Amino acid sequence: MTTRLPSAPPILPGLAYIRPLGSGGFADVFLYEQDMPRRNVAVKVMPSDVRDPDLRRMFNAEADVLAHLSAHPAIVTVYQAGISADGRPYIVMEYCPGSLAQRYRIERIPVEEVLTVGVRMASALESAHRAGLVHRDVKPSNILITTFGTPVLADFGISSSLARATADEVLAMSIPWSAPEVIAEETAGTISSEVWSLGATVYSLLAGRSPFERRDRGQNTKEQLRRRIARASYTAIPRTDVPESLQTVLATAMSRDPSRRWASAREFAEALQRVQTELGLAATPVEIPDDEWSAASGAVDFGDTALRGPTRSRVDHEDRRKTRGESGIAALVRDEDTDFTTPARSRGPVWMIAAVSAAVVAIAAVLAALFATGVL
Repeated sequence: MTTRLPSAPPILPGLAYIRPLGSGGFADVFLYEQDMPRRNVAVKVMPSDVRDPDLRRMFNAEADVLAHLSAHPAIVTVYQAGISADGRPYIVMEYCPGSLAQRYRIERIPVEEVLTVGVRMASALESAHRAGLVHRDVKPSNILITTFGTPVLADFGISSSLARATADEVLAMSIPWSAPEVIAEETAGTISSEVWSLGATVYSLLAGRSPFERRDRGQNTKEQLRRRIARASYTAIPRTDVPESLQTVLATAMSRDPSRRWASAREFAEALQRVQTELGLAATPVEIPDDEWSAASGAVDFGDTALRGPTRSRVDHEDRRKTRGESGIAALVRDEDTDFTTPARSRGPVWMIAAVSAAVVAIAAVLAALFATGVL
C-alpha cells in the first residue's frame, strides 16, 4: 500500500503557518501561531479529498468528542474548528511539544512516572466512558506531553459511542495494543477493551516494547502479533524495579477473559494508586467529573457526515484608493456583488466639465452678437 503524501497547509484566518507536525492515514497536523491571543496551536486538517463520508464522519466526531471532553485536565484541549478556504475541515487544538511515541523505546522511563501516566490516562478514559464514549485507540503515541510537562490523551479520530460500537464499525486498530476480542473483530470497543489497551500501554512504557512484540528481527508481522494476542499469555516485565504488585495489576488488566479484567478504568486507576502507596509515592489523583457533567452538552452524533463549521471563502484585501465625497472627505465604497473594495464612480473629471461649460458660454455670446447686428 502506498503512503499518502502530506497535504499543503491551508491558509487560515488569524493563524500563521510554521511547520508540519505529523501525518497519518486520515489527516495532517501542522504547527501554527495564533495571532490573538498569541500562542502556538496544533491544527489537524483533513486531506484535500473530503468526498469520503466515513472520513468526514470521523473528523466531525473527533471535533465534537474533544469539545465534550477537553475540559478534563488529562485530555488535549480543543479551541475551535471550521472549514478552510480550500474546503478542508480543520480542528485547532492545544499544542503539545512532546509525546510518548518513541521515548519508551529509547530510554528507561522511571516506574514512578509511568504510574502517574497510568492513573491520569485511566482518569481520562473513565470520564469518556461516563459520557458514553470510547476512545478505541489507546497507545503510547496518543499520549502527548503539554508545555507544562503533563501527559494528556489525544487523537479521538476513531472514537465511538458505547451504545453503537459494534464489530461492523471497526475501521482501524493499532494491533499491538488491541484486546483479543477487538483483534477477532467481535467488538469495535468496550470499557473492557479500553482497560486492556491502557494496560498494554503501561506495559509498553515499562518494557520498552509492546507486550507481544519480540526482539527478533522479522518476528513481528501483523499476523504474528494477532496470533500472540489471541492467546494472550502475560509475560512479566523484565525489570527488577517493577514490583510484583504492579505485574499483577497489569496481568489483570490484560486478561484474555474480559470478565476477569478490572471492571472499569477507575478500578484500574485505583489499583495503580495502591502500587504508588506501596512504593511510598504520593498517589496521583483520580480526576473524574461530577455526574451532572456528562449531560452538560448534547450527545455526539457519530453518523454526521456533513461539512460543518464556519467557512472562510475568501481573504479580504483593503483597497486604499480614495474618492471624494460631497464633503471632500476620502471615502471607500463596497461593491456587494464582488466584495471587492472599489472607488465610487464619479460623473467625469472636473477639468472636462469646466471646458464644456466655457464652450457653451462662448457659443451663446456669439449667437447673441449675430442677432444684435441683424445677421441672424
